[in-house]
Amino acid sequence: MKPEIAVLDIQGQYRIHTEHYRSESAHRTIILVNGSMSTTASFAQTLKNLHPALNVVLYDQPYAGQSKPHNPHHSLLTNELEAHVLLELIEHFNAHYVLSFSWGGLVALAALAEQPQRIEKAVISSFSPAINTAMQDYLERGRHGLARGDRTLLGHLVNDTLGKHLPHLFKRFNFRHISTLADHEYAQMHFHIDHLLASDYASRLKAAERIAIPVLFINGEWDEYTAAKDARQFAHPVTNSQFAIVDNTGHFLDMEHTAASRHTKSVVLDFLNPVQSPSSAGLTMTPSGEHIRL
Repeated sequence: MKPEIAVLDIQGQYRIHTEHYRSESAHRTIILVNGSMSTTASFAQTLKNLHPALNVVLYDQPYAGQSKPHNPHHSLLTNELEAHVLLELIEHFNAHYVLSFSWGGLVALAALAEQPQRIEKAVISSFSPAINTAMQDYLERGRHGLARGDRTLLGHLVNDTLGKHLPHLFKRFNFRHISTLADHEYAQMHFHIDHLLASDYASRLKAAERIAIPVLFINGEWDEYTAAKDARQFAHPVTNSQFAIVDNTGHFLDMEHTAASRHTKSVVLDFLNPVQSPSSAGLTMTPSGEHIRL
């Protein structure tokens, strides 16, 4: 499964590394939005779950991954600018669906609020509008580690919190990745954390009111940081919203164990493209405010 790789120019501002996985049997294209500190490599399992049922597009933010060498990093990117990049990529690849992970949900929701005409449905995974006590503690500890330049602390922090349910091998990869980022990536991370801690919860919900397409919010049962009960707060502003909980799973959903990966795949494909998801027979989607138990 080899992708078509391209580095795209976004209106002369950013150069974006993209990977386009085509499928002869697919009639729809989905674009995946990374979480904080993540790269295209973070979506390896998600890619396996979605392809070949869908054409899949992965990309790295200008400051991260394989986009990093192509950009000067003179300034920090807001979520709004990252949403602008996503909207441009949606147009370029004629994408029909969006799937985001973790804090990539901020970018995806900001883009969806612009009502891109091509997008038919979206999946927002491991995200909630609320910064609860557990997330507040995680962000504050992260900000402290960034201020001190403590790379070891940052590497352990993610594994001890959001990644606590990951297999040991994945934790090793996580630590190596997070503890060896470039200085500008830590600066970008610090900027995002400061923005999150200062942002207004009500405004995040208000912006979501502009989203008219069907949106599936999917969270892990054990995820105390972006909790399923907090995600349900999107039920009112996103009028065409659906919700799913993956049992016995934390923040990283399809990366944590085989059953979680299989169940996540089933519910996502059933929501996006039920005709091409025979494995999802027996799963039922529930409208606004209801949960699916997997």
